[in-house]
Amino acid sequence: MYSKTHKSTVRLLYKTILRLHRGLPEELRLLGTLYVRDEFRRHKNCDEQTAAVFITQWAEYASLLTKQISVKGLVHSSKLGRPIDESILNMMREEQIAQLYELMKAATFKE
Repeated sequence: MYSKTHKSTVRLLYKTILRLHRGLPEELRLLGTLYVRDEFRRHKNCDEQTAAVFITQWAEYASLLTKQISVKGLVHSSKLGRPIDESILNMMREEQIAQLYELMKAATFKE
């Protein structure tokens, strides 16, 4: 079972990410927020090792987004995020890679 400190850390990280998403263009904000909510729900009862990786990865995401979005919510660069390291991809299950691919398609789809 996780401590209250762990729960409050996860809650703070979740809220921070949602706040950061307010600075994204509307389409990305909606997509990103849905994805974050889904991922945090899916990992609510994961084991400690998975939780440690999960928190680390999402904290890195929040840190990167903080650098790419100004205080006023304006995007600093034309590209957001960063390429995924191959070692991370190698650790993913097929289901996760498929989910990532669907997310990429949704994020890059232009009419």
